[in-house]
Amino acid sequence: MLAYRGGHDTENVRWSLRQLYPHFTGMVLEEMRGLDVRAYIQKREQDGVKPATINKEIGVLSAALNWAREELEWDVPNPAKGRRLKEADGRLRWLSRAEAEALIRAAGDARQAPHLVDFIRLGLNTGMRPGEMLALDWARVDLPRGLIYLGKRNQKNRKVGSIPLNQEARSTLIQRARFRATHCPASQWVFCDKEGNRIASIRKGFGIAVRKAGLIDVHPHDLRRTCGSWLVQSGQSIHAVSDLLRHSDIRVTHEHYAHLAPENLRDAVSVLDEYRSRFRHGNRSVTAEK
Repeated sequence: MLAYRGGHDTENVRWSLRQLYPHFTGMVLEEMRGLDVRAYIQKREQDGVKPATINKEIGVLSAALNWAREELEWDVPNPAKGRRLKEADGRLRWLSRAEAEALIRAAGDARQAPHLVDFIRLGLNTGMRPGEMLALDWARVDLPRGLIYLGKRNQKNRKVGSIPLNQEARSTLIQRARFRATHCPASQWVFCDKEGNRIASIRKGFGIAVRKAGLIDVHPHDLRRTCGSWLVQSGQSIHAVSDLLRHSDIRVTHEHYAHLAPENLRDAVSVLDEYRSRFRHGNRSVTAEK
């Protein structure tokens, strides 16, 4: 099977590739058909894999084939395109302030993973995806200007952009810079071990911290959801949150976060009260004149 190299190699992409390789390795790309993709989907369903996970795997396959067509100019079909399964309603899990503080405390006790607490703090304050944080290098961190830069290969929407740093995010990166200066000054990675090697995964340590904090059903990506939820609850507009989270379509932001800002709708319907008051006042004036 084609070696996928499109975008940065996130943990989820590597996981998907490990599932795809046994089924598609050795297959002639020019001869790949929708039947082959459907057979893979059916096998994964029989294994009890959820539609959302299967969709991610098929999405990686589709992206790999598109990369071969566009970058290598190979004349190959893409039978994976448009074969998404219907998914159940998405999770709406986000952390309260108390839960976030408990998670940070638990992560701070993880001596085997000193990077974990910084990972959590940065995720909560920037809304970055877990893969984006693990792939972050110092060349894209601008502490004087308070920005993290993202190129086309650094984010899901394939656009050039930047992420502003608040004080908490900035202090977190300074903490990582001190770690680097002490243990591995030549390392290019923000999240690295004492030898300077990039941290490949935080899932195990994160899961341990979740259990120690007494939390249920919390995953690394929920840090991003929490950032967006907190922003909306604090009164930030859906448009601003969409820009910060770099959603490709504002409808995605609205679907996941609009329900957390009922005050916006309350303000909207209050206009009807004002209109009704004016209408009644106008009627009384007309009656008085008669």
